[in-house]
Amino acid sequence: MSILICFGTRPEAIKMAPVCIKLKEQGIPFKLCVTAQHREMLDQVLHFFELKPDYDLNLMQPNQSLNQLSARILENIDLVFKKEKFDLLLVHGDTTTSTIAALAAFHNGVKVGHIEAGLRTYNKQAPYPEELNRQLTGKIADYHFAPTQRAKQNLLNEAVSDSTIAVTGNTVIDALFITLNKIRSGYKNKFIESVSQKVDFDKKVVLVTGHRRESFGDGFKNICNAILKIAAIDNVEIVYPVHLNPNVQKIVYQMLSNKPNIHLINPLDYPAFVWLMSKSTLIISDSGGIQEEAPSLNIPVLVTRDVTERVEGVKNGCSYLVGTNVDTIIHRAKTLLKTTSTTSQLKNPYGEGNAANKIIHFLSTKSINL
Repeated sequence: MSILICFGTRPEAIKMAPVCIKLKEQGIPFKLCVTAQHREMLDQVLHFFELKPDYDLNLMQPNQSLNQLSARILENIDLVFKKEKFDLLLVHGDTTTSTIAALAAFHNGVKVGHIEAGLRTYNKQAPYPEELNRQLTGKIADYHFAPTQRAKQNLLNEAVSDSTIAVTGNTVIDALFITLNKIRSGYKNKFIESVSQKVDFDKKVVLVTGHRRESFGDGFKNICNAILKIAAIDNVEIVYPVHLNPNVQKIVYQMLSNKPNIHLINPLDYPAFVWLMSKSTLIISDSGGIQEEAPSLNIPVLVTRDVTERVEGVKNGCSYLVGTNVDTIIHRAKTLLKTTSTTSQLKNPYGEGNAANKIIHFLSTKSINL
């Protein structure tokens, strides 16, 4: 069995790294292809997890549209499939890279395994374009690695065969534990050192992130207004690694600059961000991965989205869907900052850190010669 793993963004790299590591540990050969849909952020993750691509398509271009990116991925990864024969492609989640790579594999007669399969909102516009990417990749995939029972049920409802689905937990928890172990063993870098000098960690730290297209404009203005009110609470420090997208940066820096306890910083690399999460009291974010990671750190998350495909965390009291309503964000933040974390006694619904092993075991049980 000849395996190709393909990803292109930082989140994919984080979540696929544990699979690559486990394959290496078990002596199972594979090739790694990166599209570099993200470049610098992707490279940081590759370096941290000591992964070296066999194929680097290096497709990132400034301000490229989704259609331009899709066309470039399809054309360039087709050359990889023409150069070398693969039996199985493993892709992750909901990115343009995952969907287009899966389509190219199908065109070349290569089976597809979809990691983090089955997440759904059934609203094509939220999250955009990720929701439709998930559904399209699910239609193409031959094997489906669902992080939760709910994700599996979504697939069954779409007539996916039960025999092709494995409930594995989410590989992001594997990556989180790998990273925490490195940090606890003394790992430090320039990002950790810089934030350590700027932030008073004796106070309650509220970590903020945001990047979703659905919130551009008024949504981000509302979030910033809520942050200003939260910053007025005694004994609170706000730390906001600001996304590089101009639609985010313009509003955030205009509204939140020059406030003594609001720290607007550059995006962090993955290990520094995990370290910062572990030092936080509350997280306000529209990120999917953070919704999965934070319960393992006993930190509640205010999800600044109207819908989430990660409803297990909401049902378990690990996260709270607040949208971009100013009053809702402020009320929930004040309540959580006054109390201890509500997730401290809860089991993370997204896994225990052994998803990569489960994925490899499932493939081996399908008479796939690894």
